[in-house]
Amino acid sequence: MSFVTGTDRNSGRAKLDPVGDGKRVRLKRMRTTATCLLAAMIALLLACVVCQAAYPWLEWPRAFAEAGTVGAIADWYAVVALFRYPCGIPIPHTAIIPRNQQRIAESLGSFVEENFLTPEVIVARLSGFNAAEALAGWLAVRENSAVIADVVAGSLPRLLDGMDETDVEHFFDRVVIPRLRTVEVSRVASQLLDILTEGNRHQPLLDRGLSAAETWLSANVNLIKAKFSEASKFTPAPLDAYIVNKFVEGIVALTHEVVADPEHELRRRFDVAVQELSNNLRTSVAYRRFGRLLLRDCIRHLEDGNYYRVLLDRVRAHVLADLGSGRSAVRDMITASFVSVGRGVASEPSIQRKLNAWWLDIAGLLVLRHRHQLSALIADVVKGWDAKEVSRKLEAEIGRDLQYIRINGTFVGGAVGVLIHACVFLVLR
Repeated sequence: MSFVTGTDRNSGRAKLDPVGDGKRVRLKRMRTTATCLLAAMIALLLACVVCQAAYPWLEWPRAFAEAGTVGAIADWYAVVALFRYPCGIPIPHTAIIPRNQQRIAESLGSFVEENFLTPEVIVARLSGFNAAEALAGWLAVRENSAVIADVVAGSLPRLLDGMDETDVEHFFDRVVIPRLRTVEVSRVASQLLDILTEGNRHQPLLDRGLSAAETWLSANVNLIKAKFSEASKFTPAPLDAYIVNKFVEGIVALTHEVVADPEHELRRRFDVAVQELSNNLRTSVAYRRFGRLLLRDCIRHLEDGNYYRVLLDRVRAHVLADLGSGRSAVRDMITASFVSVGRGVASEPSIQRKLNAWWLDIAGLLVLRHRHQLSALIADVVKGWDAKEVSRKLEAEIGRDLQYIRINGTFVGGAVGVLIHACVFLVLR
């Protein structure tokens, strides 16, 4: 009988996993123990009933056995009623879990939403953890960043293969070109000149330009002579050669003077010319108009020149070749970027505080916005479970403790039976 053995139709089902198998074995052991205790109470009760006429003192064990049997059967009924029909009989208010699965699912979802998925609870739990510092410290280790870099680099070939000329053209038309049209070329050029001249960074460029001019003049003296002779048809060739040589020698000497003297007058004039050019680029309407026309022509050339396909092909070929090599510059660059970000954040507590505050704000906002969907997901998942399977799994989780209720109910019932018998004995005496 099922009320004695406590078995059910699911007991012979295949074990799903080792952990569940162990839980079911322990449950079966405790169920057998509680059932054996019930059988012992029944046996004791029968023995007392048979022998009480010869041994009147057996009324006390009989009282214990009667009450213990009743307590054991009552607790067995209570435990079984949670998971299935007792003895297969559809008694009202039994098989509580499988019959109320839908309501339990909704209650569980509501319970989680109201007690766990609240901004106060989530933010309070997360606020004590410096997530930015932990993540930054992890990224600062090159081996960790290399793992992420490998994942990112590994996805690049699939990303590039999935792109075509239309995607690149769409990106440029929607993102790049509209932003380019708003750029003030003359103002940007002025800012670049200001950056270049700051701290005399342009002087080495002037030295290189002068050296290049000297090299060109020295290498093209004969060409200069020939052009000079063509322009001066009425002077003798020796005179032309003398004039050109002196001109070239003078230019070379002047170049040497400027290179050797950081305070040379030509350097100051060059500085003034660069400064005037920067001011004109920043303030002149004509320069601004010229910059817009130049930018318009560049954009038109980009759109009409079929450069999207060329750009995509070159980028794809370069990236794929780099990733296929033994030493990938792209992978190293991604790794170095993550390491740099990690070290930078790890060394700046102020940035960590801002990142943590940003993260907590996002967490609170996401919980507030989506907690109902999460609770609904929990309820839907539980509703979708098989009722018998849910009941079986729950019994495997908590059934062992419920068997202790049966055992305790047997002894507590027996003790109460003895106490009641003692009270009746004292009253009737």
